[in-house]
Amino acid sequence: MFNGVYRCWRIFGTGLSFLAVGIGGVFVFPVLNVIIREPQRRKVLARNLIRLTFRGIARSMCAFGVFQYETTGLRRLERRGLLILANHPTLIDIVFLMAFVPQADCIVKAGLWRNPFTRATVRAAGYIRNDDDGMRVIDDCVASVRDGGNLIIFPEGTRTTAGGAIKLKRGAAHIAVRAKCNVTPVLIRCAPPMLVKGNRWWRLPSKRVRSRFEVRDDIDVQGVVGGADSKALAARRLTDHLQEFFKKETERHGFA
Repeated sequence: MFNGVYRCWRIFGTGLSFLAVGIGGVFVFPVLNVIIREPQRRKVLARNLIRLTFRGIARSMCAFGVFQYETTGLRRLERRGLLILANHPTLIDIVFLMAFVPQADCIVKAGLWRNPFTRATVRAAGYIRNDDDGMRVIDDCVASVRDGGNLIIFPEGTRTTAGGAIKLKRGAAHIAVRAKCNVTPVLIRCAPPMLVKGNRWWRLPSKRVRSRFEVRDDIDVQGVVGGADSKALAARRLTDHLQEFFKKETERHGFA
């Protein structure tokens, strides 16, 4: 009986955290969009507010017993103009990363720009809209990094299926090659798996989840792609290198 009550309590905590995001999108960020007309100032303020909110969500989910987390290497994120690539085992990976990364930028689905609960938030923060124009998205990503934004990308393009292998797409590599920047890799572990692709948010594990976020040393992109005859070939080489890196490191350290 106690386990059942405890699980309901954790589900309540998870739902409350998602509700907080929706409330901000409906009541806070629409006001921000109205009272602050200068886009750059509004973007900086919105991203700072999102960072604080997501930190609060992470701490509240810990308080509700949904999970515990530990981090290593966070100082590596206290820079500007980073291209941060991470594996993507759970739905809330982006919440944690944006809680730790100053002035975080990200690519969001076009549908979130139409969703009444999120459109004001993504507009205020100036996030990159992922539509059918792939080259425009890459151009916006390159501009974000060059302007000093810290761009977070999950190079798989979606969450890893439970027990599935990591398979990277080339978009992130194209951004790194064109922006001429190194890659800051983040390895995320979640055990037992929680909020994985294909599972409803309320289907939590029977016990508290342990998560780990490990920020590794930068990957020297030029050292990987040097000598490539074209940007396309360079992106292919970098994708292969990143694929091997994430595959090897997640298997070696038991990351989900």
